[in-house]
Amino acid sequence: MKIWFNRWFTTVLHYIEMIRNNEEQRKFIIYGSHPNRDALYLQYCDVAFQEPDITGDKYIEFCLDFCKTHAIDIFIPRMENMRISRRLADFEAIGVKVLVCPDAELMEMMDNKAVTYQELLKKDGGPIFSIPDYEVVNNVGDFKKAYTALSKKGHKVCFKPVIGEGANGFRVIKDEIDSIEQLFHHGTSFRIPFNYACEILGQQETFPDLMVMEYLNGREYSIDCVASRDKLYAVIPRMKGDGRVRELVDHRELIKLAHQFHREYKIPYIFNIQVKYNNGIPKLLEINPRMSGGMHISCLTGINLPYLALKILLGERVDAKQLKPKFGIRASHIEKEMILVSGTVKRHFY
Repeated sequence: MKIWFNRWFTTVLHYIEMIRNNEEQRKFIIYGSHPNRDALYLQYCDVAFQEPDITGDKYIEFCLDFCKTHAIDIFIPRMENMRISRRLADFEAIGVKVLVCPDAELMEMMDNKAVTYQELLKKDGGPIFSIPDYEVVNNVGDFKKAYTALSKKGHKVCFKPVIGEGANGFRVIKDEIDSIEQLFHHGTSFRIPFNYACEILGQQETFPDLMVMEYLNGREYSIDCVASRDKLYAVIPRMKGDGRVRELVDHRELIKLAHQFHREYKIPYIFNIQVKYNNGIPKLLEINPRMSGGMHISCLTGINLPYLALKILLGERVDAKQLKPKFGIRASHIEKEMILVSGTVKRHFY
């Protein structure tokens, strides 16, 4: 059976290895592609290609052609996964199973953090998750007003783009400028003086939507989930500790919230929920209907989450009684050198 990973982030190499070393010893041929021939996960693929650097509908046509040309059985996309969800029928017509949320409208909603918050707040009976205080702005004048309003409520204030991945664009506003001590002895910080933020944002009359919101100063959790439409099989809360330390915890409150969310939205295969505590209350950061970048840490519980998702995609039986995660595990990681094998990546453009 052939599996194709298109343009992914580097940690997908862990998921490739987990699928390859599955507990049922099933054999897979792993295909990978990326515009950068030195993308590290390509070194872990059985067959690797340098794909064209294109986007949009042209990229979807490339994907369909790639699947037909190489007789791909399972496609695990990241690049353009929302567009791919909208074109699922085209992939199914050529016999390809796609590990992607089949509800493209839901994916689009969750891609925009502000729209996600608005949707959750509209729910009858109140939102499943507590939502941070926030305002959406797209000009420096409204940015200043939002900062003032949130500060008056007693919040430390931060901001981030309404559409984006990870910590890209995230900043915490501070009152003071950097000292000489910070300049000489500290690295680049995600904290930014208010006046400096205003100077940057004031360079344009308008800018892409920003969420100006209360800064949550408690522990952050990333919750990895694997499910069918009807059943949530695995919920692994991963606490972000100091530095690179992560701890896998049997956190009943967060596990319950994940079940409540799935009963409402029924996302199949894999999704991730990120929350952060403030004054003892877990508040929603974002929801990602895909594999998270740190999901391989959650797999240290003994549950092979990517392979489990594949079994659900293929309609195979899953014995929920055997899914007993081992919590209480603390983990971290170190950088590791890798020699790039020349000739691994085939130049293949469409």
